[in-house]
Parts: sequence; C-alpha cells; structure tokens
Amino acid sequence: MPQRVLIYSHDSFGLGHLRRCRAIAHALVDSHPEMSVLILSGSPIIGSFDFRSRVDFVRIPGVIKPRNGDYISHSLHIRVEDTLALRSSIIRHTAETFNPDLFIVDKEPLGLRGEVRDTLEMLKARGVPLVLGLRDVMDDPVLLAQEWERKNAVPALRDLYDEVWVYGLPQVCNPLEEIDLPPSVHHKTVYTGYLRREADPNARASTHEAPIDGPYLLVTAGGGGDGEALVDWVLRAYELREPMALPALVVLGPFMPSDAQDAFLDRVDRLLNVEAITFDPGIESLIQQAVGIVAMGGYNTFCEILSFDKPALIVPRSVPRREQLIRAQRADELGLVKCLEDDDTRDAKQMATALRHLPQQRRPSETVVPGLLDGLQNVNRLTDRIIAGRARRPVALERQKS
Repeated sequence: MPQRVLIYSHDSFGLGHLRRCRAIAHALVDSHPEMSVLILSGSPIIGSFDFRSRVDFVRIPGVIKPRNGDYISHSLHIRVEDTLALRSSIIRHTAETFNPDLFIVDKEPLGLRGEVRDTLEMLKARGVPLVLGLRDVMDDPVLLAQEWERKNAVPALRDLYDEVWVYGLPQVCNPLEEIDLPPSVHHKTVYTGYLRREADPNARASTHEAPIDGPYLLVTAGGGGDGEALVDWVLRAYELREPMALPALVVLGPFMPSDAQDAFLDRVDRLLNVEAITFDPGIESLIQQAVGIVAMGGYNTFCEILSFDKPALIVPRSVPRREQLIRAQRADELGLVKCLEDDDTRDAKQMATALRHLPQQRRPSETVVPGLLDGLQNVNRLTDRIIAGRARRPVALERQKS
C-alpha cells in the first residue's frame, strides 16, 4: 500500500537540519518501495542537493537570523511577519493536499515562531501520527529549558506529539537531561542511535574528486556561517611553514560571507600544501577519501566522522548555542574524537601540533558503543510500527468514495 511521509525542516541557518532530514528521507524510501517522502524546507540551497526517487521538496520562503537575533526575510522584501504567515499557509496547504501517513518535525516543536501549530492540530484531528525529531544535543539544559518555556513547547510535546525521536544515544549525549518534562513525554521518547551516512557516487559535486593527489586532511566549516575562526586557525598553522604531515583541503561552506571567503582563498593561494573549495553537496565522498577530519562538530559532521570511521579533531563553537561544545567534550571523554577548544588566542603552533598528530589518533570504532550508528535502521522500524498502528483516516475513505 502506498505510504506518504511529510518532513518539516525550518532551516533558518546552515545546512544541518536539511541534511539530517534528507538522510532520513532517503533511508525511508530505500526501505519502503511504495513510500513517498516530501520535505518542507526553508533552505535557500536545497536545490543544490540530489534527491532519490520518491523524495521531493517544497521550498518555503526563507528567513535568516542575523547576529542581532531578529529574524528577517531572506529574499522577499516584505515584513518578516508576512513571510512567516506565508510560510505557515504553505505548510498547512501542503499537508492538507499531500495527506501524509506520518508527519516528522525537525527540532522545533511548533516550528519557527509557531508556524507549524495549525498544521499539527489539523493533522492530529485527522489521526495522523506526529513525531518530533531531535538531535543528540540541543543546547545547555538550562538554556534549552528557558527556550522551550518561552516558546510554550512543553504542552505541544505533551498533547500533540505521539513520539519524540532522539537521533543519538543517552550514554553519549542526552538532550532532555535535566529538563523538567511531564512523565508522559519521557515515556514517548525513543533514542534511535546516530544516523549512518554513506557516500553517494551519483551525487552532484563541485569536485568529483578531491583537488589534492594523495592523502589529505579535510577541514570543514559546515555551512560556513560561523566557521571563520576554525578556518583562520588552521590556515595560520600551515602559514608557519613548518613541516606538516599532510596537506589540507578546506571546505569553506556556502553560507560563509563572501568577503571572508575571498580573504581565505587569497591566503590559500599563497600556500603550497592547502587547497580550498566553497561548497560540495557530495561532501561525504571527500570525507571518505580523507585521512582525518578537522571540523566544528555539528551533528551531521559528527555522524559522518563516525560512519566513515575517521580520526577527528573537533574545534567547537560555544555561542550562540553550546551544542557543539557539549557534544565534542563528551565524545572526547569517550575516546571517539579529540576536542580542541577555542580560547580566542588560537595559537598556531598548538593547532599545527594537533594537525600533525591527527593521522595517528584512535579511530571512533576503537571505542565500542553498542547501537551507535543504528539510527536510520531504527527510524525505519519506528516508522513501520507507528504507521501500521494507526487506523485509516476517515478523510482518506471519504476521498475514495468521491
């Protein structure tokens, strides 16, 4: 029987939400020959990615959050309130028409500024199962509790959602730890394990092969919007002109400001053992080929480090969220990666030493964590159970009769 899954990803910044939702969508259709998955996303570059057969997307108008913290429209020259109203309308209309068997919301319980509330309530009335998907770390527990209280998220977790899926393991990181939640929310929470990644040989890429012959270290700033400190620190290590074990390939990220990109590319041009590209939607292939990874440690990069079993040096950011720092510190404690915290001095010799040692680091697989990368397998299992367990929608019967 054909099945439909709708996934919402607000995507106001970076690549993390989109790439996580895309990985889940691909895993679902790979395991369900009659399933279609539709992704609602505000990412301005979603069209740069390839999607499997039976996976498609609806691009809702984008919003961004500048450093002052106030949302603004990404492209439209209209008030952000109007943009949000437009987004909310598109989300609800898409859900009504697509008529999903399951609705998965990524990270934000009520969507960006509550834009998904009406859709959640409409689908709940139809009997459609609702799932909130959370990454392994959200933020410092105190700050997350304050954020959820401000957004009135807990009633939604209690009253609207059927399940909460955490894409990680509590023995590594627990995003709900120290959060005062009703017992019913804890009872409906399932820890899936991390989402395994694979390189897609058919993915479009800006570089089908790495622009470096032979072994290299991959330096990735994720989306790049807040990756300037990491890239600067690594380049200063190579600018010491001391012997380095391996050359570096730097991926700046599509959201890094253009002036910063240009400045970094100028510095790279003066180095013999560093190459740089702006963006590669098939970065999994570059990670697979690399000897070691240097990264900020966002959720997706962490999953790729585990999946391709690469020695990794994580240089996490700590603002505006402590998510990366918490993940990196805990993973370091377990022996999965090495964490190098940014103390604002960014000593070039310290980074150079860390880069020289990176190829000899332990691989993540040398630390045994049962179920560590079972996330996609468990998402499929949970999807089967939750869809099979619901009664057929009355609205679907009415449409068949018409």
